[in-house]
Amino acid sequence: QVQLVESGGGSVQPGGSLRLSCTVSVLSLDRGVIAWFRQAPGKDREGVSFIMNKDGTTFYADSVKGRFSMFRDVAKNTVYLQMDTLKPEDTANYYCASTHRESWNIWNFLRRQMYDDWGQGTQVVVSS
Repeated sequence: QVQLVESGGGSVQPGGSLRLSCTVSVLSLDRGVIAWFRQAPGKDREGVSFIMNKDGTTFYADSVKGRFSMFRDVAKNTVYLQMDTLKPEDTANYYCASTHRESWNIWNFLRRQMYDDWGQGTQVVVSS
């Protein structure tokens, strides 16, 4: 089982930026995926972005493409989510998750059912 710990949430005005961190107990470099999800009150948990462990390739949901950037520091076992040009609709609890499952369709990694291990979440509030 992989332990994940998120940090970096907070309150910011629209148009502002935040950087979330996810420290992973074990960061495999040959397989698996680390992802960011978010869940707003009364809504389903949605996939935001994910990174392939083997080569660091990143993928983004349409709702955040061009505004959010995911990257990692392998030496620190940490994955980051840089969030720029934040909007009120980005307000949510943000979670990181890990999986070693495989999929024939890369975009399945935006589905929560693909993930076995989750962090406790960090809250992001975008409001004026």
